[in-house]
Amino acid sequence: MTIEMTWGDSEEIGIALFEKYPDIDPLTVRFTDLHKMVCELDGFVDDPAKSNEAKLEAIQMAWHEEYNDE
Repeated sequence: MTIEMTWGDSEEIGIALFEKYPDIDPLTVRFTDLHKMVCELDGFVDDPAKSNEAKLEAIQMAWHEEYNDE
């Protein structure tokens, strides 16, 4: 069962991004590309227009934490 994620679920999204893209350094991803990657995740159900720089940065940092822990 896929969990539903919204822009506020930065930790869950970060984990999902790491699982889908384990070889990508999150700090090399532009926010425009990150936005697209998040919207394409299984379980992401939020309105794409509700993102902002702060939410994308929180997601990028959560993904980066997962990437560094590996």
